[in-house]
Amino acid sequence: MKNGIDILSYPRFLSVSELFVLLSCNLGENPKLQTFNQMLTSLLLSARAYPSLIINSSLNPNQNPSNAAKSPQFDQFREKRGLSDAAMKVPTAPWMKGPLLLRPDEIVDTEKRNKPRKVEEKTFKALNRRESGVRGKKAMKKIVRNVEKLDEGSDSEETHMDDLSEFEYLGRISEKIESKDRFGGKMPWDREEERFIMRRMKKERVPTTAELILDEGLLNRLRREASKMRKWVNVRKAGVTETVVNEIRLIWKLKELAMVRFDVPLCRNMERAQEIIEMKTGGLVVLSKKEFLVVYRGGPSYSSEETRSGQDEISSSLYEREADRLLDGLGPRYLDWWMRRPFPVDADLLPQVVNGYRTPSRRCPPNTRAKLSDEELTYLRNIAQALPFHFVLGRNHGLQGLASAIVKLWEKCIIAKIAIKWGALNTNNEEMADELKHLTGGVLILRNKYLIILYRGKDFLSDEVTDLVDDRERLLRGYQHFEETKREGDIEILEVVTDGKQLKETSKSGTLLEFQELQRKFGEMETRNLETEAEKARLEKELKSQEHKLSILKSKIEKSTMELFKLNSLWKPSERDDDIEIFTNEERECLRRIGLKMSSSLVLGRRGVFVGIMEGLHQHWKHREVAKVITMQKIFSRVVYTAKSLEAESNGVLISIEKLKEGHAILIYRGKNYKRPSSKLMAQNLLTKRKALQRSVAMQRLGSLKFFAYQRERVIEDLKLSLVDLQDSAF
Repeated sequence: MKNGIDILSYPRFLSVSELFVLLSCNLGENPKLQTFNQMLTSLLLSARAYPSLIINSSLNPNQNPSNAAKSPQFDQFREKRGLSDAAMKVPTAPWMKGPLLLRPDEIVDTEKRNKPRKVEEKTFKALNRRESGVRGKKAMKKIVRNVEKLDEGSDSEETHMDDLSEFEYLGRISEKIESKDRFGGKMPWDREEERFIMRRMKKERVPTTAELILDEGLLNRLRREASKMRKWVNVRKAGVTETVVNEIRLIWKLKELAMVRFDVPLCRNMERAQEIIEMKTGGLVVLSKKEFLVVYRGGPSYSSEETRSGQDEISSSLYEREADRLLDGLGPRYLDWWMRRPFPVDADLLPQVVNGYRTPSRRCPPNTRAKLSDEELTYLRNIAQALPFHFVLGRNHGLQGLASAIVKLWEKCIIAKIAIKWGALNTNNEEMADELKHLTGGVLILRNKYLIILYRGKDFLSDEVTDLVDDRERLLRGYQHFEETKREGDIEILEVVTDGKQLKETSKSGTLLEFQELQRKFGEMETRNLETEAEKARLEKELKSQEHKLSILKSKIEKSTMELFKLNSLWKPSERDDDIEIFTNEERECLRRIGLKMSSSLVLGRRGVFVGIMEGLHQHWKHREVAKVITMQKIFSRVVYTAKSLEAESNGVLISIEKLKEGHAILIYRGKNYKRPSSKLMAQNLLTKRKALQRSVAMQRLGSLKFFAYQRERVIEDLKLSLVDLQDSAF
């Protein structure tokens, strides 16, 4: 080549970079070489970005990479490794078959170039993976809302976009939202308006009496000592009794702390247990854990008034104040109450007998039934559930004082709720409820071993209302008496003289005197006579009903008797043959033992002796001389009758009747001159299987009807005797 280098003289495996170096050294003033050099420069820059171009440039275009890898020309290239610009073998991709050879200055720092790729990969995955709240209709709706807010809030023109073609899809969504508002529809993904929720406020911790009185250092020391205690005093169901208080004070003589363990029911309300133990012992509770309380006896300057100062500061709620107002004046309170306040009335401290106590009068309003319906009973039970307990009871009898307090409570509240004391001995809630119901006349709504609930009833009248009703009735009677007296004074007295006698006749029509006479003559009857008449009417009604039922039974008996008579007419039992084979006692005993040892047997069911039994009996006699028939009949006379019937129908010989576990076994010998009869002869005088079952059912039905008829007759006789006795007692 003129004015240059001969490129063809170099090996064909020269790389683009090597070719670029050669050309740059021999450019000269040849414009063609300069143009070619520029092309190679751009190619080299692209090759650095894409290494695959370098590989392709180092290969012969007429051979593939696999053949190039096997070319011996690499040996010439490997001999120049000592040079600074020698090619280096770099890692290749798995899909590349040939090696990749680059110079050191052509190797790119992969760490710097991989970082943005990783960031790009992360952003790509974030856009494509499924995440809640990132994609979907809800997310698009939020985007639209944000864009609308941005448009409304922005005042400058720079924030507005002229070209909104990219937001075409968002515009469609906004159009749908506008159409929804326009037509008043509701999209499925639309949420309802947020409701106003009142969160429950946490209960503020109230400092205990010990925390208010004792120093912090002393309190911490006492709590450390209390956490190490392992012995305690047990408080049973009866509560903090005098025995428990004495045990605690006995411990305080030796130690300054005493541990108490509470059983039910106080363990369910430890705040109330703490109040009771501090009130009765005069100590301070320094530690509370589960059902345990540790009580401090207090220093020499400590007084019980300081203990109660913390309790007085506690303000009662409106619920407690109203309940206390309701229970005021009913009796002393039960301070060992194990539930929340208010404290109920202690019914055991009320008097057992109240002088002049009487059951409250009752009068039901017009058009009203005193009996409660199921709905009313359920409603009253639901109301009683939210009410506080009014009384606490621990005895079964002597409850007049409690009944008087309940009647007084019923003037303000329609329901009385009574709790039964825990740990009280020999309590019986049934006896308590019965006595209270008898004394007050109320309605028992609920009763169990924990509580008794009494309703005053629809016909309850308070003392004030009762007095008003009595005054009104007294006033009406006075008006009637005044009217009758006035009427008698205004009536004309006619004098009629007959036989020289003067008679006075007064008109009584329409007067109170006439009503009283009629009532005395016809209407008034003693209570005993009323009860007698009511009992007599009841007995007569019952007698009439029983006679009607007896007549129905008799008609059924007649019908069943006719059906049984028809079935019995179809059965003609055979007579027993007088010519019977004679057996000695030894032969009969031998046949009996053979029959008892037999495992095969014939079972006689409810159908009795019919064609099928005879066929089975002759089938047994075909293979053996003795047949064993087992019957389930319990009456022995019926068993004997069945055995004789089998003997007469089969022309065999009855050996014996034995009592077995399964029933009675009838052993029949076929005879020495036995011949099997034909089936036509066996079916002449016996019932078929169906007719035999009908006969058995008819007999059973007839027996049952006769039994029930006999019972009705006995009942009718007893009713007649009762009527006679009642009439004799009336006269």
